Amino acid sequence: MGKDYYSVLGIEKGASDEDVKKAYRKQALKWHPDKNKTSHAEEKFKEVAEAYEVLSDPKKREIYDQFGEEGLKGGAGVPDGQGGNFRYTFHGDPHATFAAFFGGTNPFEIFFGRRMPSGRDDDDMEVDGNPFGAFTSFNLNGFPRERNQVGSQLRHKQDPPIIHELRVSLEEIYNGCTKRMRISRKRMNPDGRTARTEDKILTIEIKKGWKEGTKITFPKEGDETPNTIPADIVFVIKDKPHPHFKRDGSNIVCPIKISLREFTIVP
Repeated sequence: MGKDYYSVLGIEKGASDEDVKKAYRKQALKWHPDKNKTSHAEEKFKEVAEAYEVLSDPKKREIYDQFGEEGLKGGAGVPDGQGGNFRYTFHGDPHATFAAFFGGTNPFEIFFGRRMPSGRDDDDMEVDGNPFGAFTSFNLNGFPRERNQVGSQLRHKQDPPIIHELRVSLEEIYNGCTKRMRISRKRMNPDGRTARTEDKILTIEIKKGWKEGTKITFPKEGDETPNTIPADIVFVIKDKPHPHFKRDGSNIVCPIKISLREFTIVP
């Protein structure tokens, strides 16, 4: 039997969209690895994210309600015209789902203001000096700055994630590779009022067999301002077109046109 996403979120099958959101909020905060230190918290956190992504999307939910997880992910038993050519694969990064929902990777930090806006976290992903891979340069787009006022206390909110496509060839996915991405971002000066622009290189280790849609997150590498937490930078794996082959899930497909004369029926 496939996964019961409703059970994972603790709701009934007919639950409203608002119920789905409330359930995800509750379960994600309960199982977030920064709060829950049990050995299975990370896996539960991932299950909750996948359940939310399916049940919060009308198309995915409709197919799941009719054909279950197998029909949703493999199209098994799903007639054409009813989503038979639809394939869903969870991207594998529950923290990206969490960040998109809450507006930050760590709501405990946001709610209780444990971090100064110009500080840097130990878990930021730094360049490891690996010389392999191509450079890609771009500037970060600006996002509206938001802040929440609670009584007389200012609460800092994190900017929305900055998402970029990272195109990779089939050969790179087959062998694994390293990509180095140069970004330009604003950093606060020691006076806490003025900012400077600096470049940084982010190194991405592409693992063998990573699926299209896989997300790689660099926490808080966006622009700094006095009143916000820097945005996460998220790279999303996207396949480059290949002249002969294409991916279909875990399979490699090579479309070939043959004539009836060339076609042989094997008994």
